[in-house]
Amino acid sequence: MMLLQIYVVYMGSSTKTSDEIYQMLTLIHGGSIELAQASHVCSYTHSFTGFAAKLTEDQALEMTKMPGVVSVFPNAKRRLHTTHSWDFMGLATDEQMEIPGYSTKNQQNVIIGFIDTGIWPESPSFSDHDMPPVPSRWRGQCQAGEAFNASSCNRKVIGARYYLSGFEAEEKSVSTDKFRSPRDTNGHGSHTASIAAGQYVMDMNFKGLAAGGARGGAPMARIAVYKTCWDSGCYDGPDAPQGDYFNDAISIGSFHAANRGILVVSSVGNEGNQGSATNLAPWLITVAASSTDRDFTSSINLGDGTNYTGESLSLLETNATTRIIAASEAYSGYFTPYQSSYCLESSLNSTKISGNIVVCRHAGSSSESKLAKSLVVKEAGGVGMILIDEQDKDVAIPFTIPAAIVGTRIGDRILSYINHTRIPTAHISPAKTVIGSQPAPRVASFSSKGPNALTPAILKPDVTAPGLNILAAWSPATGNMNFNVLSGTSMACPHVTGIAALIKAVYPSWSPSAIKSAIMTTATILDKKWKRITVDPTGRKGNPFDYGAGFVNPTKVLNPGLVYDSQPLDYKKFLCSIGYNDKSLHLITSDNSTCNQNFSAASNLNYPSITLSDLRESYSVTRTVTNVGQGISTYRVFVSSPAGVKITVSPRILMFKEYGQKMSFTVNFKVTAPAKGYVFGWLAWKKGKLRVTSPLVVRVVSSRSGLMR
Repeated sequence: MMLLQIYVVYMGSSTKTSDEIYQMLTLIHGGSIELAQASHVCSYTHSFTGFAAKLTEDQALEMTKMPGVVSVFPNAKRRLHTTHSWDFMGLATDEQMEIPGYSTKNQQNVIIGFIDTGIWPESPSFSDHDMPPVPSRWRGQCQAGEAFNASSCNRKVIGARYYLSGFEAEEKSVSTDKFRSPRDTNGHGSHTASIAAGQYVMDMNFKGLAAGGARGGAPMARIAVYKTCWDSGCYDGPDAPQGDYFNDAISIGSFHAANRGILVVSSVGNEGNQGSATNLAPWLITVAASSTDRDFTSSINLGDGTNYTGESLSLLETNATTRIIAASEAYSGYFTPYQSSYCLESSLNSTKISGNIVVCRHAGSSSESKLAKSLVVKEAGGVGMILIDEQDKDVAIPFTIPAAIVGTRIGDRILSYINHTRIPTAHISPAKTVIGSQPAPRVASFSSKGPNALTPAILKPDVTAPGLNILAAWSPATGNMNFNVLSGTSMACPHVTGIAALIKAVYPSWSPSAIKSAIMTTATILDKKWKRITVDPTGRKGNPFDYGAGFVNPTKVLNPGLVYDSQPLDYKKFLCSIGYNDKSLHLITSDNSTCNQNFSAASNLNYPSITLSDLRESYSVTRTVTNVGQGISTYRVFVSSPAGVKITVSPRILMFKEYGQKMSFTVNFKVTAPAKGYVFGWLAWKKGKLRVTSPLVVRVVSSRSGLMR
């Protein structure tokens, strides 16, 4: 029996009619029009051309050989990468989010598109209070569906659509979703939209925690929602390791969006490991997740008077002298003590657990599985839980019993107390909001890291932003709550989206790459104590593979001084530099682009960071900056060289005579001493207090003889 799977057939910018697509499918199915029609799932006509179809592996391979086809790839299922944060980043606390010295009121003409799980339009975050009429240039629609009609949109949420055919073709259980419409049943889409563009809400809180006024980064910007993700996931976007740029829908769509002047912001992923970064295309802004200085904590008081602190969103507490037991001592049935220590379903002996606080272990990465462990403990009769997170994720969870998360160091101390005490007891207090925790920001342990596994010459992530324990809007269809606290690079991504919208409001003519450059070159690698940003859980000093150019600084992005601007032609040259030829490039762009003037290497793309992954003896790269500051300006270069590498810049002074003027400079890298692995530095153009800073990332490689050439 041949296995059918849904494949996406990407055809670049070419124009194909429905009849032509069916002709292709008919050929694949041996001339059968009926089979061709049955295999077709949906077509893509906006931004680029393509379609999705049910094919066998052999048919998919045959399809790759057809004229006009750029790539054919499986419609893989992707996981969603899941407000004090704006205050923490230094933006004003007023409702309009004005940046001192600039007017961002034009954000009402900025439209932000969200590709997510939909929206709950009745949320106060999406009120259209005080908003003017919808911009006349808007041509989108408010698509009706279950519990959602044209009146569900307003002057804030100006467009909403949902896409179901591809999802239904993959998962028959989609019928269990409550709303076959743009309405958000998951909560994730409402959460991210409110972080970027939510209106001011006077009293936002999570069950009393983190109470206060809250708003998105661009609270007067418009929202257009595209529901492509459903309760069980969404199709299609990159997971690590990411393949070719044109084998996933996010890279494809964002390429064509960038060519049309539309900026796309994406999350780097939640795998947490080195080299696990996704959304690697240079035309994307890729965002890592970090903390603010706010934590949600519960106190754990042991019977010997020792006190510890754990992460939690539970407002429940245990009695003062409740017995505490290690889950490994309460194994049940065929489970071993080791298995029961992880509080697996049905692994606990209710006779031993009943009435006690239970210490469980956790090795996974999902918040849902942590919550599930508390349910296992509760069903076995436990009255509280201490969860030892072996990966120290620092993510607060809304447990259904008194519970707190600790790392392995504290967890081992608690287990030692239990093992050396005849009648061990403990007390878990309700969670509270703690402001001022340090160090901050820290890169979250779950945030995926570089290097870029697809094109090492392009640094990813680009920047980091708050993504740990973020309070924002929610869908009451899930948990009967209007607001919720989530963690993930999905939460960091809309922080950068909101900042980008503010830049677009002030500089509507700026290109996507100029906006990206302003965000990157004004970011900081220092925390609030002026020390290098650290990375959870070990507290090691971070590097550009953790945070890219650094932690975003929205108070500086509107005055970057200089920007590294790239045009669509530059991205075409970049594709040539990594192996695309005239034929493949033409399929993607459907214009007369050729590879006659390609870069010598991908590292020569005019990117706001410089990465050399295979430096042998010496190498030079060229960058071009555009003056977007004062007309007559002089900038001097300062360099912090990576260990074992001498860097010289020519010229060392850039003298601009007018706004918009472009000037190029060359950065020369020369190996002076052997180095192991990647080394890091920075290059900054300075004028007065202005600093235009770029990360420098270098890996020195040896010749075949083992000596430096």
